[in-house]
Amino acid sequence: MTCILVLYYSRYGAVKHMAQHIARGVESVSNAEARIRTVPAVSPQTEMSLPAIPEEGALYATLDDLRECDGLALGSPTRFGNMAAPMKYFLDTTSGLWLSGELVNKPAAVFSSTASLHGGQETTLISMMLPLMHLGFLVLGIPYTEKDLNTTLSGGTPYGATHFAGSSGKNPVNEEEQRLCFALGKRLAMTAQLLESMYHKS
Repeated sequence: MTCILVLYYSRYGAVKHMAQHIARGVESVSNAEARIRTVPAVSPQTEMSLPAIPEEGALYATLDDLRECDGLALGSPTRFGNMAAPMKYFLDTTSGLWLSGELVNKPAAVFSSTASLHGGQETTLISMMLPLMHLGFLVLGIPYTEKDLNTTLSGGTPYGATHFAGSSGKNPVNEEEQRLCFALGKRLAMTAQLLESMYHKS
């Protein structure tokens, strides 16, 4: 079974909903499963800590989740054109995996949600790609053969799936955005299986 880790941070729920649509795309591929995980919030109060298991929603990711996955979908809301601090904090703990090379040649994709259409969607996606490249992942985007990419008036980029949440953060993930999330998850799972078959033959 091909395991795709769908790892996200979500403050108000939009990125969480995107992660669910990406997971559906992953699991539309035969013999592929999605493992959905999140990361805990960070606090400027260093004495503050959260329980090891969240009260609701996805479990917190561990480095073993990265080791065990065959591919990764990484999602974060935009924070001034960059990924949110909790996701960056988690990625900063992966130096051991960088040293060991355990993530090299695994496929990865990125996704994000923003409050405005021009609020840093694409730079946030690129900010998430950079550490993935250092870790050795093969980064995928969304090709323009996905028709929604040519017609969307909300989220959607060739660099990854995006969502326009609006200034209140309450815009639902619309049908075009859902389809692009689904397509990204499906492409990621199919690519992981292709890579697995290539390595098993060699």
